[in-house]
Amino acid sequence: MKFDLITIFPKIFDSYFNESIIKRARTKKKVKIAIHNLRDFALGRHRQVDDRPYGGGAGMLMMVEPVYRALKKIKKSKRSKIIIFNPSGKKFDQAMARKFSALDQLILICPRYEGYDARIKKLVDEEISIGDYVLTGGEIPAMMMVDAVTRLIPGVLGKQESVESDTFFESENYIKYPQYTRPEVFTVNGKKWRVPPVLLSGDHKKIGEWRRKSLKHKNK
Repeated sequence: MKFDLITIFPKIFDSYFNESIIKRARTKKKVKIAIHNLRDFALGRHRQVDDRPYGGGAGMLMMVEPVYRALKKIKKSKRSKIIIFNPSGKKFDQAMARKFSALDQLILICPRYEGYDARIKKLVDEEISIGDYVLTGGEIPAMMMVDAVTRLIPGVLGKQESVESDTFFESENYIKYPQYTRPEVFTVNGKKWRVPPVLLSGDHKKIGEWRRKSLKHKNK
């Protein structure tokens, strides 16, 4: 899987993509990540990528031409999607992450400013939202998507059961049951917070029953 990210702040990704699971996935060549500075595709001495909206209004808009030039430069695979992030777009979820993990390439455009020229919509396959709120730019959504998709690629996670567990919760629309680790008893202001005894019992049948009863439905 290859991820191509188009942004005006390429250094934002330096730390996140060089740590933990993403770093291991890149080292094992399970994923490739290319960061493209949108200003490299802008014209003029100032490499301008934004301008005032026609008809007036607050803020600046991302211009269509630099985005078009960047997309023309990126070599595309047969199974690829071009995505731009927008609060009004289709909501990103685990099912979508799984669908994207079967592709060969995701090209992610990270908008900035007040928004982007509506003609950019003609250049993309989907507008995606990560929630009903507004962020400064698309870099954080892009990192979230790369993370969610990467961990579903075969061979990325150390334990296949982690992926299978995600598949169950996605299909059944549940949020994972509570989990605990050491210490068995943690004391705070004189109050003892204990691990549920069933988890210490060694009885896997009872543990499974407890976990199923502890599941929370996403819509409740």
